[in-house]
Amino acid sequence: MSNFNVKSNKLVLEFIGKSLLFCTITYLAYAVPSGNNETDLHALLHFKSKIVHDPFNIMNLWNESTNHCTWYGITCNFSNNGRVISLILSDQLLTGTVPPSIGNLTFLTKLNLRNNSFHGEFPQQVGNLQHLQHINISYNVFGGNIFGNLSQCKELSILSAGHNNFTGTIPSWIGNFSSTMSLINLAVNNFHGSIPNEVGYLSSLTLLALNGNHFSGIIPLSVFNISSLYFFTVSQNNLHGTLPFDVGTTLPNLETFAGGVNSFTGRIPESLTNASRLQILDFAENGLIETLPRKFSRLPLLGRLNFEDNKLGSGKVGDLDFLDSLVNCTSLQVLGLAGNNFGGYLPSSVSNLSTQLNTLTVGANKLHGSVPIGIGNLVNLTLLELEENSFSGHVPYTIGILQNLETLALRVNNFSGPIPFSLGNLTRSTGLLMEENDFEGNIPSSLGNCKKLLMLTLHYNKLNGTIPREVLALDSLSISLDLSHNLLEGFVPMEVGNLVNLGKLDLSYNRFSGTIPATLGSCLSLEFLHLQGNSFEGNIPSTFQDLRGLEDLDLSFNNLSGKIPQFLGMFQELHHLNLSCNDFEGEVPKNGIFKNVTSFSVDKNSKLCGGVSELNLSACAVKEHSSSGKFLAPKIVAPSKKTSATTTTKDLELQISYLEIARSTRGFSEENLIGTGSFGSVYKGVLSGDGTIVAVKVLNLEQRGASRSFIDECQVLRATRHRNLLKIVTAISSVDHQGNDFKALVFEFMPNGNLDDWLHPRINSVEYDQTKRLSFIQRLNIAIDVACALEYLHHSSELQLSIVI
Repeated sequence: MSNFNVKSNKLVLEFIGKSLLFCTITYLAYAVPSGNNETDLHALLHFKSKIVHDPFNIMNLWNESTNHCTWYGITCNFSNNGRVISLILSDQLLTGTVPPSIGNLTFLTKLNLRNNSFHGEFPQQVGNLQHLQHINISYNVFGGNIFGNLSQCKELSILSAGHNNFTGTIPSWIGNFSSTMSLINLAVNNFHGSIPNEVGYLSSLTLLALNGNHFSGIIPLSVFNISSLYFFTVSQNNLHGTLPFDVGTTLPNLETFAGGVNSFTGRIPESLTNASRLQILDFAENGLIETLPRKFSRLPLLGRLNFEDNKLGSGKVGDLDFLDSLVNCTSLQVLGLAGNNFGGYLPSSVSNLSTQLNTLTVGANKLHGSVPIGIGNLVNLTLLELEENSFSGHVPYTIGILQNLETLALRVNNFSGPIPFSLGNLTRSTGLLMEENDFEGNIPSSLGNCKKLLMLTLHYNKLNGTIPREVLALDSLSISLDLSHNLLEGFVPMEVGNLVNLGKLDLSYNRFSGTIPATLGSCLSLEFLHLQGNSFEGNIPSTFQDLRGLEDLDLSFNNLSGKIPQFLGMFQELHHLNLSCNDFEGEVPKNGIFKNVTSFSVDKNSKLCGGVSELNLSACAVKEHSSSGKFLAPKIVAPSKKTSATTTTKDLELQISYLEIARSTRGFSEENLIGTGSFGSVYKGVLSGDGTIVAVKVLNLEQRGASRSFIDECQVLRATRHRNLLKIVTAISSVDHQGNDFKALVFEFMPNGNLDDWLHPRINSVEYDQTKRLSFIQRLNIAIDVACALEYLHHSSELQLSIVI
C-alpha cells in the first residue's frame, strides 16, 4: 500500500473515529445505564490485566469506580442492557496480549487495536463474536492464523490485519461474505499459497491489499470482475501470469493498481487508460514487454507511474514517445522508467511534464544524445536518475535550478566538458553521483555549498587540478568521497581532516604528491581508505593509530618510506591491507592482520625483513643494545674561549645546500621530526648523494640567542672527540627559498632512537616496544657514561665549557 494512500486513509479514519468517540462519550455522560453487564466488565478487566506497557496511561481510566461504558475507547448499546458494542484503542502504543476472554464480548461489532504492539496469537475466540462487523488490528505483532474461526462472524465487512506476522492461507470460505465484505487488508504478513477463486465472489469489495506476502500462482480472473474495487495491490509476492487485456474496463473505479516485484509477463493493457480515476499504477520489477500505452492524457489524476525494471522498449528511437501524452497528467509526481530497454533520445517533452514531479528515473536503459536543457523546468524534482545510459555532451547548467534535488545520478554515461558550477546551488542534495564519464577541468569549488551532501562520487573521469578546500570542508560527507582515477595533482589539503564522519575515502590513481596529511587521523569514521597509485612520500602518519575502524587500507604504488607501524596490527576490523610497491624498511610486524598473508601485501619493498615465514623475507639483523649509546652534548651556555663564526663554519662546511637539506627531510615534514628544543628542531634526513641517514638540527633564528648558540655549538663540536658524544657531519649557514637566514647542524643518525625513550618508555603508548627494557646494571652503566662525557667537556676538551644540564 502506498504511503500516500495509507496516510490519506489514516487521516480519514482518525477523523471519523475521533468524531464518533466524542459523540459517544458525550452521550454516555448523560445516559449511563443503571444495570451493568458483569460478563463484559470481567472481560474488559481481564483485557486490561494483559497490558504491560501503557505510555499514555489509558488503562488508568479503566477504573471500577466508574461504569465500564464510560471507559476510554468503550461504546455500549443502551437499548440492550448496556452491552459493549465497540472497543477502539488504536494508536495508543499499548503492549501486551489479547486474552481469549475477549470472545465473551458477545455483542461486539467493532474491534480496533490498530497501531499498537500487541503480540502473541490472535485469539480464536474472536470467532464467537457473531455480530462483529469491523476488525482492524493492523500494525501490531500478532502471529498465528487469523482465519482460524472467523467463518462464524457472518456480518464481517472490514478485515484489516496488515503489518503483522500472520501465517497460513486464505480459506475458500472467504467467499461466504459476498454480500458483506467491503475491505480486506492482509498486507505485509507471511501468508502463502494461492489467491482463491472465491475472493472474486466478494462483489462489494472496494479494497484488496495482499502485498508483501508469499502468495504464488496467478490472480484468478474472477478478481478482475469485482467492479467496485478501487484499491488493488498484490506487490511483493511470487505471482505470475499476464494482466487481462480488459482490466481497465472491468475495474473502472480503480484508483490504485499495483503489482510490483512479482513475475508478471506480457503487455501492459491499453484498457488501463479507460480507468479515468487511476492515481497509482505501479508494476515495477516484473517481466512486462513492449511499451507503455500512448493515451495517458485520459488519466488526469495520475500521480505515480512506475514500471522500473521490466523488459519494456525495443532499444530504438521512439521508445519514449509516449511521454508526450503524459504532459496532460498535471498531478504526476513519480515517473519511474529505469532498468528497461528503452532506446533513442530523451524527448524534449520531458521538460513539459507536471511541475509536481518529484521523481524521474530513466537510468539503465539505452538512451543517447543530450539531455534537454528544459529539464530545469521540473522545479520540484527531488530525484533525477539518468545513470547507465549513453548520454553525451555537456550536462545542462539548468540542472542547477532544481534546488529541491536531493539525489542527482549521472554516473556511467558519456558526459563531457566541465562539471557545471551551478550544481553548487543544489543545497539540499545528499548524493551527487557522476562517476565513469568524461568530465574534465577542475572540481567546482561551488560544491562546497552543498552542506547536506552525504556522497560525492567523481571517479573515472578526466578531472585535473587540486581538490577544492571547500569540498573538504563538507563535514556532512559520511558515506563516500571517491575522486579516484582522475588527473588530480598537488598536495592533499590538510582540510581533509574535516571529514570526521566519512566512511569511504578514495583518492587512488591520481597524481597527488607530498606527504599524507596527518590530519587524516581525525577521520575516525573511516572504514575504507584508498590512496594507492599516487606519489605520496614520507612515513605513514602516526595519527593513523586513531583510525581503529579501518577495514580496508591501500597505500600501494607510492613512494612511502620508514617503518611499517606496529599499530596497524592492532586494528581489529582491518581485513585488507596493501603496502606493496613502496620503500618501507625494517621488520614487518607479526601481530593482527600481519599473521595472515592472504589479508595483506608488502611486495616490492626491498628493505623489509622478518615477518611471518610465508613472506619469505630475509631475517632482520639482531640489534645490539649498547649499555651506553651516544647522545647529543648538553646545551652550551658559553665557551671560555672565543672563535669567529666564519672560521668555525668554514672548518665544518661540506658544501651541502639548503635545498639538499630540505629535500633530505621531505620539506621538514612532521613525520621526519625527531624532537624539539628551545633553540630549534631536529629532523631525520636522507642525503641524496649516498643515502646517508643524518639528524639535522635546524635553528629557530627568531628565538633570542639562537644565532649565538649556533656559533658556540660549531666551535665546541669541532673540537670535541669522545665516544659518548655525537659526531657532527657538517654545519649549514645559508638562506631559505624566501631569502631568510638559515642555520643548521648535521649529526650522524642514531638508529636506536632517543635515550629518553629507553630510560622512560611510555608503557601506554601504541608503539610501546617491550624490547626497550633496561636492567639496573644497564641503567647504571648509562649514568657512568654520561658522567664521563660531562667530565670530558669540563676538563679534557680544548674548550672548557660552562654547561647547563
